[in-house]
Amino acid sequence: MINKPVKNEARLRKHARVRKKVKGNSERPRLNVFRSLKHIYAQIIDDTTGNTLVAASTLDEALKGKIKFGGNKEAAKEVGKLIAVKAAEKGIKGVVFDRGGYIYHGRVKELAEAARESGLEF
Repeated sequence: MINKPVKNEARLRKHARVRKKVKGNSERPRLNVFRSLKHIYAQIIDDTTGNTLVAASTLDEALKGKIKFGGNKEAAKEVGKLIAVKAAEKGIKGVVFDRGGYIYHGRVKELAEAARESGLEF
């Protein structure tokens, strides 16, 4: 009997395959997304230096009063807006989107669209 891979292992394989092609630099850093059942996280990373330039999540103090639960589309939308605002403060206009091996649907899509609407270009 063949064992099916666990969902997270399959996601990690997809993520590794995407990361071979998607690289962020100082001009266009990488916007990385990670989602768990309860929260969603976004980071803007410069891969040449390995530094995280900006980070936002449903655990941020700025979002504590706005959201009730961090594992839904509304929360992802707020995180997308927040990451775009923080990026604008740092002078980051364009990024490369890294969906982290997740399909572009649901919370990942809402975060990306909210970031685009708030001024990030990708």
